[in-house]
Amino acid sequence: MEAARHVRRLGWKILRRNFRAPGGGEVDLICRDGETLVFAEVKTRRSEELGRPLDAVDPKKQRLIRQGAMHWLNLLKRPDITFRFDVIEVLAFECPEIRVIDSAFTLPDPFRY
Repeated sequence: MEAARHVRRLGWKILRRNFRAPGGGEVDLICRDGETLVFAEVKTRRSEELGRPLDAVDPKKQRLIRQGAMHWLNLLKRPDITFRFDVIEVLAFECPEIRVIDSAFTLPDPFRY
């Protein structure tokens, strides 16, 4: 997975790939970026004609990612930890391009887990 290689080069530590929470929820990559836990969605496109890969992370998809993230945090016994939701765009051109969108979306306010 090109996105995983890219974030490793950025110094991130990959904790889990393709995490599926029981009862729903999914996260493509769960990583550590320094002291921050990152729940990342990876979207790949061959073209941007119909929009950026980020555009495919609609509210329904965000809800699934949040559910997966909240399950992961519950497994950690609700730690006092900084976390964020990123989107990693992979543009599969002749020369691939990868973009990391930090904090692409957040939790609804107020939110408890």
